Amino acid sequence: MAKATAQDPTKKPPDPEEARKAIRLLEKRQFLEQLGRLTQSFSSDAGNPGSYACEDCERCANCMFCEGCDSCYQCTHCTECTLCNNCSHCEGSKQLHGCAYCVQSENCTNSAYLTLCRNLSDSTYCFGCVGLTKKDFYILNVPFDRKDFFEVVKKLKRELDLR
Repeated sequence: MAKATAQDPTKKPPDPEEARKAIRLLEKRQFLEQLGRLTQSFSSDAGNPGSYACEDCERCANCMFCEGCDSCYQCTHCTECTLCNNCSHCEGSKQLHGCAYCVQSENCTNSAYLTLCRNLSDSTYCFGCVGLTKKDFYILNVPFDRKDFFEVVKKLKRELDLR
């Protein structure tokens, strides 16, 4: 019985102790086969456990009001984001953590109001920046005062056909 349970990762083991015993007896090949099956079953399940009012999302957990996202966790009001967690109101972004109002940005942490940015952390109001930390009102890694920032960004968004 324990061996059958250890072989099928999609079934809940009737007894956790039996499952632990079976896992202790696994050899390298058996372990890797079971890990492969477990990974395959997870990646093929497009469900969104714990999510609310999400549309066209896959593999998202505990998200709310998102649309077209994939593999996100605890995000809200995000659109077409991938591998983001604890984000809000982000669009078309990838691998963000704790970000808000980011557009087409990637691999950023604890930041807000980023557009076309990569690898930023603890930054706000950046446009087309890469690799900055704790910066505000930057365009292409160049600092701007607040007023000039919004004027230049408005022009750039028109030029780049961004909303």
